[in-house]
Amino acid sequence: MFPTFDLDKFLHQLVYDENNPLLFNNGFFVYLFFIFIILYYLLRNNLTARTNLFCLTSLYFFYKASGYFVVLVIISAIADFLISNAIYKSKSLIKKKALLIFSITLNLGLLFYFKYSNFAIQILNDIFLFQVHPLNILLPVGISFYTFENISYTVDVYRGEFVPVKKFNEYLLFLSFFPKLVMGPIVRAKDFIPQITFPFHITKEDFANGFVLIVSGLFKKLIISDYITLNYVNYIFDAPERYSGLECLFAVYGYAVVIYCDFSGYSNIAIGIAQWLGFKIPPNFLYPYQSLDITDFWRRWHISLSNWLRDYLYIPLGGNRKGKFRQYLNLAATMLFGGLWHGASFNFIIWGGLHGIALSIYKLWHQATKKITNHWQKFGIYQFFSLLLTFNFVCFCWIFFKASSLTEAVTMINQICYHLNFSLWNRFWENYHSVIIMIAFGLGLHFIPARYNHRFTLGLQRIGLVGYAIIFLLLVLTYGYFKSSDQVLPIYLQF
Repeated sequence: MFPTFDLDKFLHQLVYDENNPLLFNNGFFVYLFFIFIILYYLLRNNLTARTNLFCLTSLYFFYKASGYFVVLVIISAIADFLISNAIYKSKSLIKKKALLIFSITLNLGLLFYFKYSNFAIQILNDIFLFQVHPLNILLPVGISFYTFENISYTVDVYRGEFVPVKKFNEYLLFLSFFPKLVMGPIVRAKDFIPQITFPFHITKEDFANGFVLIVSGLFKKLIISDYITLNYVNYIFDAPERYSGLECLFAVYGYAVVIYCDFSGYSNIAIGIAQWLGFKIPPNFLYPYQSLDITDFWRRWHISLSNWLRDYLYIPLGGNRKGKFRQYLNLAATMLFGGLWHGASFNFIIWGGLHGIALSIYKLWHQATKKITNHWQKFGIYQFFSLLLTFNFVCFCWIFFKASSLTEAVTMINQICYHLNFSLWNRFWENYHSVIIMIAFGLGLHFIPARYNHRFTLGLQRIGLVGYAIIFLLLVLTYGYFKSSDQVLPIYLQF
């Protein structure tokens, strides 16, 4: 007998499910992407049709990921499309500034309402002893990312760096492009929009690069990050007072691997899918834990956000053009804002503030010891200790990023500082050896030189479809071995 077709179950798959949002690792996405890529290829020579198909698919993807919040993306796109064109056409500088301020206010106003209203209410209640109840607000998925893209677009138009598009579907595609809509990377219109009109052409190298990015991203997210999260990090951070300093210390190192593999993994998938569709998006991570100083770390970590903060906040504040004290103040303000961008919590503000202080101290120290450090940087021992110091500082800051409250963060630090007992190592290894091996494996992969990745990609092009099939099958089998019944949503989905 043939299996019966359950229409209700099929229709349920097509609508948003808050308990199962659509992500790249979702089975439904595979079917959606398969149908999309066939239609996209058939329409590849019709620019208007393929752009509209892309827009509709992106909006549907976002609907499946966040429900009716997709309307916010459409409203934001309409508003900034009209405002940017009005800025471009206006001959009056005052009017241009007024329109720009209106655009920024509108975008930040929406972001503030959904993301920071209850945080502001909490602060006012604490300071003035008000009794205002929190608002029943859900945070729209991806709002922090597409808000920054909207702002950068109108600012670039105002500065005369970019001519706004005349076709609304092109702006809507820029904003809603599904590979990066939910969790970035944050792309610039001047880098992305011209590619919309390029002829659709994928080389063997493009396909191989995209494949390596997608497979490596899935491996980092679904296997390394999820395994460490579920089997160790989450329950240590949930109640650090119940665990020894040794367990807490390795939870911090574990989380450093988790957040890197989680976010860079998702970014890799997004960039890989984009490359398969004919779009080049710059890398969002460049081996950040290989950094020898904190400045270098921010050149390698979440690059799209770092560049945005530099170009649209740090430099407009004055950058390094108004003296050293002002430079350090600008750095602190930029990083505090970057911390707050991640979430409405004092923990994120502290996290950003610590990085701002570290950046200022490093610049001050580097200026004072430039000749000495330039000499010592040639030696491996100096590089080793610089890397070790930078990595451990970043890990220390991750405590505030991960902890659900300031109290939990302080408890974690207290356990590490006052209850760190290496005599417990044998029992610790016995209980957690599989997790420790996975943490070491994740860090080990991170330190593989980039040239080997390039060689691997070239090798794939020679092997052809058989090689792709074998690697993907190995990924599926490995995932099946490590897969847990509990779903681990990407960390940056909350931002």
